[in-house]
Amino acid sequence: MTDYYEILGVPRDASPEQIKKAYRKLAREHHPDVAGSDAASEERFKDVSRAYDVLSNPEKRRAYDLGADPASPGGGMGGGFGFQDIFETFFGAAAGAGAQRGPIPRARRGQDALVRLDLDLTEVTFGAHKEVPVDTAVLCPTCGGSCCRPGTSPRTCEVCHGRGSVQRVARSFLGQVMTTQPCAACHGFGTVIPEPCPECSGEGRVRSRRTLGVDVPAGVDTGTRIKLTGQGEVGPGGGPAGDVYLEVHERKHDTFVRRGDDLHATLQVPMTAAALGTTLQLDTLDGEREVDLRPGTQPAQVVTLKGLGVGHLHAGGRGDLHVHVEVQVPTALDDEQVELLRRLAVLRGEERPESRLASASSGVFAKLRDKLSGR
Repeated sequence: MTDYYEILGVPRDASPEQIKKAYRKLAREHHPDVAGSDAASEERFKDVSRAYDVLSNPEKRRAYDLGADPASPGGGMGGGFGFQDIFETFFGAAAGAGAQRGPIPRARRGQDALVRLDLDLTEVTFGAHKEVPVDTAVLCPTCGGSCCRPGTSPRTCEVCHGRGSVQRVARSFLGQVMTTQPCAACHGFGTVIPEPCPECSGEGRVRSRRTLGVDVPAGVDTGTRIKLTGQGEVGPGGGPAGDVYLEVHERKHDTFVRRGDDLHATLQVPMTAAALGTTLQLDTLDGEREVDLRPGTQPAQVVTLKGLGVGHLHAGGRGDLHVHVEVQVPTALDDEQVELLRRLAVLRGEERPESRLASASSGVFAKLRDKLSGR
């Protein structure tokens, strides 16, 4: 192997500065622009550049000091055994031996599955039973997971004799080294399938669609995941099944808006009903319920119906239903209605009302702000 230290004229423990200094001196002497077209000087310049490329790089120098030549084709040591083989021999083989003791089991656990579950507001409020179709892998009905044609069985690998791995001897400058690798004939299983099952092609499982029944608890929300243990796909070789995760997505409701376990709705009432007070029927998730409006009900006033919200997840009780009052001011009035309103304005002294700004701590916007912030 070429001695790069000798080419640069430096000791084997030379510092990076010494190597750089020696290279610059020799490069100036043998550079084609200085030495001309002398073939010997040109070859000498190539050797000096190659030596500096190896010794100036810490990783290449470390490899060179161990006996490899990173500048040679393949970075090897000759004889078909390279520097990469050394690491595979001492580190890769050792790690493989520690990770694999004996043949690899043919049966392995199946993967988990994530399935979207769409629910409406009524289902998340009270809970529901759902039938969910799932496309997954199931145990092969023909071979029962053995992977073999019925009446046959796996056969011990003739190459590794059931060990799942083979050994080989490699030569290096350190001598002969024994390495262990997975058997290529049986892929590390230690057995081969002489006659694979015709239905599953030796997989031990087949694709199928099945329906899973699940009881959805009250109070789930978008993003909630329900785990069905052991209901996922069967693993290769008839291995244990994975799990199924149902991810809830709640559909929007036409009337109610959900915030946590509380529901919110808007109730439109005529101006006269808000002023005089009334009792209205409201269609809730629990059927019709009465909503009492006191005389003088103001816009954006909230009436709370206890226990008519969404059920609490994994706990008893339910949230509340908050009814937001929206007072409707009439826009199309006939002459008689206009006259009546004018008379009312006179009686209340409001025929020429004065403008007054409400306090920031009161009024419609403050009530909406406080309600949304939970105050």
